[in-house]
Amino acid sequence: MVAAMDILTAQALVRFGLGRRGAEPLPPDPAVWLLNQLRQPDPTRLDDPPTTAMGLTALREDRETKPPPGESRSAALFKAQGAAQLANAVTTPAPFRERLVWFWTNHFTVSRRQGQCAAVAAAFVEEAIRPHVTGRFSDMVLAVMRHPAMLLYLENAGSFGPDSPVGQRIHRGLNENLARECMELHTVSPRSGYTQADVTSFAKILTGWSIDLKADPPGFRYRPFAHEPGVQTLMGRQFPADEAGGVEALAFLADHPSTHRFLATKLVRHFVADDPPPDAVRAIEAVLRDTKGNLGAASAALVRLDAAWRPGAKLRTPMDYVVASVRVLDIPPDKIPMMGIVGGLGQPLWNAPAPNGWPDRAADWAAPEAMLRRIDWASGFAGRIGDRDVAEIADGTLGPLLRPETRDAIDRAGSRREGMTLLLASAEFQRR
Repeated sequence: MVAAMDILTAQALVRFGLGRRGAEPLPPDPAVWLLNQLRQPDPTRLDDPPTTAMGLTALREDRETKPPPGESRSAALFKAQGAAQLANAVTTPAPFRERLVWFWTNHFTVSRRQGQCAAVAAAFVEEAIRPHVTGRFSDMVLAVMRHPAMLLYLENAGSFGPDSPVGQRIHRGLNENLARECMELHTVSPRSGYTQADVTSFAKILTGWSIDLKADPPGFRYRPFAHEPGVQTLMGRQFPADEAGGVEALAFLADHPSTHRFLATKLVRHFVADDPPPDAVRAIEAVLRDTKGNLGAASAALVRLDAAWRPGAKLRTPMDYVVASVRVLDIPPDKIPMMGIVGGLGQPLWNAPAPNGWPDRAADWAAPEAMLRRIDWASGFAGRIGDRDVAEIADGTLGPLLRPETRDAIDRAGSRREGMTLLLASAEFQRR
């Protein structure tokens, strides 16, 4: 018999975590279990940790050898490292912390649609996101904006100050992508009232933030000869020239009141409801303001929100759904082509269609065709049930979240596979 699960434990596993893994022990105190994941070091130990140097070296070799599409070193790295990231989501003993890693990775989207990013996408997660999910938001922003994955994705590596020595010589100017997306999507948001002039000024501040593929090891490089000279004004504040001005500007944007409000809204939307309750947003905003952007404190405050413990308010995205399904049957992730599966269900890894990342509302994932694809996949995956008792799995996975009518349907199923399909396709399992 499986251990009985109470409603708070069930909600901790599915709302804050990634679903129960097999018959893993249930946390005796779900809130303490979640908070301990924030206090303790990240347990991730990848066999071959990705690095920027590894990825940029592959990109450099691909540029030199020009291999056929799909046969490049960059593509091979992307495939292997992506599979390792998904495997870590399946096996992690700290699923709340891992959910935060994926949340912030989506907030700071880089996408394979800009092909040069493929080789450094995993390094971006491991170097710019994972070390900062319980630290200061300003540190994460700086790590993100200096990372070659972001500089390549938003094309800042080729942005030149019009009055810089390089800009005057080659007659190429600003690329405002990084500045615009940093303000619109990563920090203050349009509600702060910034103007196009602010975007242009910020783009000038960030000129010279580039990469060096020829270095050993290759990586971020500030190029002063590409930087726009002079003091720049951003949202009423003046910032000096050179790299230090960019560091100061990012710290200013990261700790701006509008940023606190914007981040609080996104966190509450992800962990509470598609339509964030205003009182919950205000509570998280206050924590971010009072702690100067401490993300660990904000995540702990989410755990303490009563609204976050109400079941059934969020729909699992395809990646959430596949990871939870693999965890529930405790299938070794190397036996599952997870990258192909999440792509087939509409959420290919690190391949969001735009810099605003994947959506976080049910309406964007619940189209009839998309839900039918989930059910078709669930039917095939359910064949891995073996001789295990589906009712026990259902009780151990969802506990009191499982509706009596779903349990009855599982009990009446004609086969274990049919019963497992009913569980994976149920409304309760689709939601978190």
